[in-house]
Amino acid sequence: MIDIYDELAAAWPAPIVARREVARFSGGVLNPRTLANLDSAGEGPPKIKWGEKMVAYPTKGLVEWMRSRAGKTKTKEK
Repeated sequence: MIDIYDELAAAWPAPIVARREVARFSGGVLNPRTLANLDSAGEGPPKIKWGEKMVAYPTKGLVEWMRSRAGKTKTKEK
């Protein structure tokens, strides 16, 4: 059974997704800045780094990470 995450990966033309392209890859669900923040907190998907600024994610790893976070929300403590 193919789910929406498998469809994302199948539709993407490369084995990696540049961080700047995650919004296009995810249909606008993910923002590159959000992933940068999650990466710095150690909560982002597996990444590949080129030089100082270029970051990309293996497509399969990004899809698995998205699947693992689906439906998860953080609530503020009162």
